[in-house]
Amino acid sequence: MIRGCSTEAVDIGVPLKFMDHIRRKLWRIGMGLSRRNLLGEAVCCRVSSFSHSHISQAGYSTVRQNFNAAGGTVNRIFAPYCVYKGKAALSLSPVLPTFSKLESGAGLKVDRHGVMMLRFWPAIGERKYDWEKRQLFALSATEIGSLISLGPKDACEFFHDPSMLSSNAGQVRKSLSIKPHADGGGYFISLSVTNNILKTNERFTVPVTAAEFAVMKTACSFVLPHIMGWDRYTNNRRNGADESLSKVDKPLPDLEWDK
Repeated sequence: MIRGCSTEAVDIGVPLKFMDHIRRKLWRIGMGLSRRNLLGEAVCCRVSSFSHSHISQAGYSTVRQNFNAAGGTVNRIFAPYCVYKGKAALSLSPVLPTFSKLESGAGLKVDRHGVMMLRFWPAIGERKYDWEKRQLFALSATEIGSLISLGPKDACEFFHDPSMLSSNAGQVRKSLSIKPHADGGGYFISLSVTNNILKTNERFTVPVTAAEFAVMKTACSFVLPHIMGWDRYTNNRRNGADESLSKVDKPLPDLEWDK
């Protein structure tokens, strides 16, 4: 008898040779599934004294490795925090800074500061959303500080214009507002995008609960030193400067105005 997801050994009353055969069979099946990246769910069967650590290695890993043309792994990780509501959805994920080498070759400098990227996309039906119509808003380190410091009755608003201080200012403008619910039980997060060139005006509003907003604030607090590049600085100090000199990041295309 084999039971799924059991944490106790199961005595099925069969000869030891047959048990050894079953153990080897399960291990080959588990490793074969792992190689084909078909383990969307955990495989957690245990037979008699069969080592549970072996099953854990094959069955509980749901991470997929991607490889580039040179055979190396691609280290981009996609783990957004998403909130789905009736009229729109919202996701939150960090975009880390990029670095370039100093001309002297003695170290690295921040080439582009990191941000916390908010993505909004509209609902087109029950539990259906149109990803192609998404809009982005990139929070800087200071704007993240404003979000983190919000109290239950506080509000804030940010304005972005890619052509600010130029003759084209105001042609495309984004406004992000965070306003508390009347009962203090959460916030309304709204994004307005005005494009006078295309004659469009889009607005997304996602109500978030106090718990959902607490997750967002905690995530922002955690990631703030990373988007500033300070984690690279502290790791560099611990491990030695030479170790990080070759780790110059390539620019990532997913920025607020690159959509």
